[in-house]
Amino acid sequence: MSKRVVKELVYDAPLEEVAAMLTDPAFRERVLERMKVLRGEVTVDQGVVTIDQVQAAKGLPSFATKLVGDEIRILQVERWTTPDHADVEVTIPGKPGEMAGAADLVASGGRTTEKVDMEVTVRIPLVGGKLESLVAQMLEEALDTEHRTGVEWLA
Repeated sequence: MSKRVVKELVYDAPLEEVAAMLTDPAFRERVLERMKVLRGEVTVDQGVVTIDQVQAAKGLPSFATKLVGDEIRILQVERWTTPDHADVEVTIPGKPGEMAGAADLVASGGRTTEKVDMEVTVRIPLVGGKLESLVAQMLEEALDTEHRTGVEWLA
């Protein structure tokens, strides 16, 4: 079982500027600050963006905190194979869940739309579907924070 998340983020900037922003460690670090992560590290190496972050599990339903504990480590790897396409993998090391998909940039009329298409999978009997919905919601909130930060960054 899995849950799909598709989200479009529109920026008032050319594709080249949006692509540069998404591969800029300083931008990604600002997003982590806005997400109020406990700890985080961003590295960019030859088009591969790696975001290693630890978030507090505070506020999660009790069934989720029993599985993850007080903190959740999330490892996100984006492989930008071209300026307008990245393969994206997100894992929670040591836990039975992940996200995989892509981010694509499309330019039109001086604006750029980032389309994020991810499949969330949690392999736990009985509560897997609930956790997939929870992770999908967290992903959407993180993308909203990234978008708000990106709009300010590009202004």
